[in-house]
Amino acid sequence: MRVPLWKIAHARSGDKADRADIGLFAWDAPTYAVLKREVTPERVAAHFRDQCEGPVELWPLDNILALKIMLNRALQGGAARSLRMDNLGKVVAAQLLRMEIEAPADLPRLQTK
Repeated sequence: MRVPLWKIAHARSGDKADRADIGLFAWDAPTYAVLKREVTPERVAAHFRDQCEGPVELWPLDNILALKIMLNRALQGGAARSLRMDNLGKVVAAQLLRMEIEAPADLPRLQTK
C-alpha cells in the first residue's frame, strides 16, 4: 500500500550553507527495513526536483534505525543569499515526510488501535 512517510517515521532537518541535512527515523526495525528499501537517493531527488539542484546523498545508520539524507544545492545559496521566506533547512523534514512510499499493511505504525 502507498503511505506518506509521516505515518510510519519521523524526521529532523537543518541547513548549512546550500545543503539541507535530514535525519529520517523509523519507530521500529520492520519499518526501518522498509525505509532502507524505499527511500533511495533517486526517489528523494524526484520528490525535491523543484528545489534540489545538486546530488542527493544518503547513508543508512543501522544502529539508530535512521537514514541520513543530504540535499546538495537545495537552499538557493543558503541563508545569507536566499530570498526564500521559510526557515530554509528547518522545514525540509516536513517536506520529506509528505513523500509516499510502498509499505506493507502490517507495519506496526499502520495497525489500528
